[in-house]
Amino acid sequence: MSKISILTTLLAATLIFQACSKDKNNEDTIKQANSMLSTNEFVLTSLDNKQYIIQKDGDGFKVKGADGKVLLLDIFATWCPPCQAEASPLASLQKKYPNDLQVIGITVENNIPNSKLEDFRHEHGANYTLVNSSENSRIIDEIAKKLKLGRDFGIPLMAMYKDGKLVNYYQGATEEEFIESDIKKALHK
Repeated sequence: MSKISILTTLLAATLIFQACSKDKNNEDTIKQANSMLSTNEFVLTSLDNKQYIIQKDGDGFKVKGADGKVLLLDIFATWCPPCQAEASPLASLQKKYPNDLQVIGITVENNIPNSKLEDFRHEHGANYTLVNSSENSRIIDEIAKKLKLGRDFGIPLMAMYKDGKLVNYYQGATEEEFIESDIKKALHK
């Protein structure tokens, strides 16, 4: 019973704070957009309020309007040491392949303040797209389902796609060279 009352209190507090948020109109607009989209699309909002529409395509995913690019979806948490360690190498790959690669970091942390993600970016060199939206948990669940990992998978989890087709996925700390090798293979197929 105690867990239910704590959960109820947290939910009520979240609703109160969201109702008082300066970005309430923007959040309402995003929720409306998400509800109008099919279940095959996810609207992810980056820290700079840019929206990325991720589309399910068969067994994979792609970014709407980014045809031909390799998509690397990085599922992480700000408190996770292997996630922190992978941030700089992912930024290095994004910088090395600016026209061919889209790295999108998707946090597993619900209702995390953007300031915490900004701190993560600055402390760990995560100079690529980080998203923080109500759709994070939905797309994370869908990725795990498509990869047949179940609900309790380890992080970091990175899934790489090209034109909606899975190239490879990595669970746990992964060397930059392995990821880059798969990027090169995907670009030359």
